[in-house]
Amino acid sequence: MDYDIGKIGRVVVARGFEGEDVYAEIEGLAAKENIHSGVVFLVGGMRKGKVVVGPVNPTGPIEPNFREFNDAREIVGVGTIFRDETGPKMHMHAGIGRGEETIVGCPRGGATVFCVLEVILLEIEGVNAQRLPDSATALKLLTLGKP
Repeated sequence: MDYDIGKIGRVVVARGFEGEDVYAEIEGLAAKENIHSGVVFLVGGMRKGKVVVGPVNPTGPIEPNFREFNDAREIVGVGTIFRDETGPKMHMHAGIGRGEETIVGCPRGGATVFCVLEVILLEIEGVNAQRLPDSATALKLLTLGKP
């Protein structure tokens, strides 16, 4: 396990509004405030989204298994923000539900706010962390230290 030690910097409290793109808004906020590393907490509603609920085949290659919804659901999620070559990128996992149906996984692919989304972003200072391409998985993974 690689690790680095930092400290909490600024605390950003934000509110998302109906129809906003969850990832674009949070990543845009991190870029505007020049946040390189952080932890994100979310609570509220999502109108629609695609959620990765694991790989199609657990032994590889990695191909995401998606569940989609478009019916307004509750969400509680936690994520991280680290930069890649284009700017801040959020990686989030969440529990998303409506009635008796719950999806747990990584929402992406058009995740939009339903009614209101409350976001707490904790900046992490003093770590050298970024998302770099990993040839074995074809994913951009958290990398600590200098490349």
